[in-house]
Amino acid sequence: MPEHPVPSARARELVRGGFDPYVHAAPDFAPRRITDLELAARHLELGLAGFGLMSHYTATAERAAVVNAAVGAPMAVGSIVLNHAVGGLNATAVEVAARQGARFVWLPTVSSTGEFDKVERAQLHGNVPVWVRFERELREAGAPPRAVPVLDAERAPLPALRAVLDVVARHGLVLATGHLSRDEIFAVVDAAVDAGVETVVVTNPEFPSHRVGPADQQRLAERGAFFQRALTTPYTGKCTWEHVFEATRAVGAARTVWGSDLGQVFNPPAEDGLAILADRFLAAGFSEEEIRVMAVENTRRLAGLDGA
Repeated sequence: MPEHPVPSARARELVRGGFDPYVHAAPDFAPRRITDLELAARHLELGLAGFGLMSHYTATAERAAVVNAAVGAPMAVGSIVLNHAVGGLNATAVEVAARQGARFVWLPTVSSTGEFDKVERAQLHGNVPVWVRFERELREAGAPPRAVPVLDAERAPLPALRAVLDVVARHGLVLATGHLSRDEIFAVVDAAVDAGVETVVVTNPEFPSHRVGPADQQRLAERGAFFQRALTTPYTGKCTWEHVFEATRAVGAARTVWGSDLGQVFNPPAEDGLAILADRFLAAGFSEEEIRVMAVENTRRLAGLDGA
């Protein structure tokens, strides 16, 4: 594996107690750097609060329950991503996931209309994400996924989306915008607030396919949205670190929540993600208090810890 930065002792201490809401661990549809059981053990060793198990293709609440029973501590939190593999905007699937203990509901990622079009055009001989290759493999296997729109032709929320939002609000779940486009994000945030969803997170707003600039982030923050900034986006060169710092300054630490998005075999260890972010933000001039808010207070809020 390639060499990766080793977090400083200062960074390790600053993120102690933090929760990583966004990891990809084995077993999964692609090779991963670490299993969920191994990751739980590492989080315990480092004094981290745990992690959200995210899969683009299957719900993870049952798996999280097994992990927690095996390690004897509530380290893993389940989620469901509303891609085609689980029926898209499937309120029944969300209801079941909630009753199984899921905390996070993601709107479409690989099945969002923008990403779906990207898969159709992808040149597989190039450097493409592992999920793009998997999507094409599903087509070749005779099980082609379909795009999952969230808005109708007039750009209004679909009834199926509103049904999902009602379930999310009733169970007090966290709604993540996945890989929706800028215009979809604005419509969804408004619809979620109207439905009574208490916590809406704009996922990875610096990611190229659904980038939302600082001015738009400020407008969304005024509507109550949080912004989940993933280490992998600047770390792999999909945006600059300055893009991340600029947007964070625009909305403030109070509206920013960190997530590693790690687990890929070529990226740093997943348990190092929050601390690597801490070192980069310290070097950019952010205060220790701001880092604690983004890495610990807000991540624990997403996880529902400390009565948040």
